[in-house]
Amino acid sequence: MTDSTHSPALDAATEFDRQVRTLVALGYPALSGRSPEQFTELVAPLRAEAVARTGSAARAQAHAAYDPAVTGRVPFVLVVGRELAPIEATMALTTLRGGKLTGFVDRSFEPGSLERFVATEDTRPPGPDGAHLLFDVERGEEFCGVVPGDAMATLAGRGRTLLTIEEGIALLTHAPEILVKNKCFSTGGSRCGDRRVPALWISKRAPKLGWCWEGNPHTWLGMASAGSRHA
Repeated sequence: MTDSTHSPALDAATEFDRQVRTLVALGYPALSGRSPEQFTELVAPLRAEAVARTGSAARAQAHAAYDPAVTGRVPFVLVVGRELAPIEATMALTTLRGGKLTGFVDRSFEPGSLERFVATEDTRPPGPDGAHLLFDVERGEEFCGVVPGDAMATLAGRGRTLLTIEEGIALLTHAPEILVKNKCFSTGGSRCGDRRVPALWISKRAPKLGWCWEGNPHTWLGMASAGSRHA
């Protein structure tokens, strides 16, 4: 359902345009109540920042071996927030690389609870338009088997920011190859005031949005993070 073809060496402008095309093809404009042209115009101002931060020759060289499935890293991701597109709808537009089964929200989210999982103060998306960029994104498999609460504290100590649910879905949408067996990830940037931590993993050969307890480690579940956001 997504265009997951990447060039061997990442070109920021080309990659940004690919991500926009992916969102348009999946129907994000309609979800946001806009035409494809209006949606493209909405996110267009973010292109310059994507190029400025990742488009230099040095950056291109650093990402010459661009393979998210292996490295678990993506230079930047174009994120559409729930203000424009509901989580249930965007999750249903995800697939695994080469897969046909669409993503889904686990039934462990009782009715109405997903809306309460919102960005924390530290991960609140910037800007008023519901779209932003996430830079220096990592799947975080080094934290597989680590207590989520400890993983979040370690990342905070490194000055990195946790991903929200929307950002995790965006990462999966633009780089479906990043979600692989035994290398799935939590999105600790969205919380609802209790000990549950949202996460994305593979279930029934499809992506699933579920949650795990803050104090329970899982050998197949890491903690995703990013370097910064921009709107």
